[in-house]
Amino acid sequence: MELSDVLHNATDQDKGADLNLIAPWSGEPTGMILTIVGPDSDTARRADIAFVDELAELADEDGRVSAENRAKARLNALSRKVIRWDVKDEGKPVPFETKAVLKLLTVGWVREQVDAFAGDHRNFGPKG
Repeated sequence: MELSDVLHNATDQDKGADLNLIAPWSGEPTGMILTIVGPDSDTARRADIAFVDELAELADEDGRVSAENRAKARLNALSRKVIRWDVKDEGKPVPFETKAVLKLLTVGWVREQVDAFAGDHRNFGPKG
């Protein structure tokens, strides 16, 4: 591996990789597919910076951020790493909107899978 390989991979990670959510009760794919950027992507870097900025804005005069606000900021950062999806409800496509992504991410097992996938470099390795 050479420097250019590493840099090209980081750039490629902005294209994202597909996560087919797995139902925790059956272990079967749900068919809900979220495309998530890789941890070395520019989009992920900007999401992490926005997270820190949001925490600074939410801090009180003593520099503390409540657990509720910290969780909200973390959810916002994670949602920025989801760049598109193929999700249906009652057989119809659900429009890809930040509000809808945030709502889906409030479900614990969904959030856990998205967070784990987004941080795992193996999901974003060179193809071929």
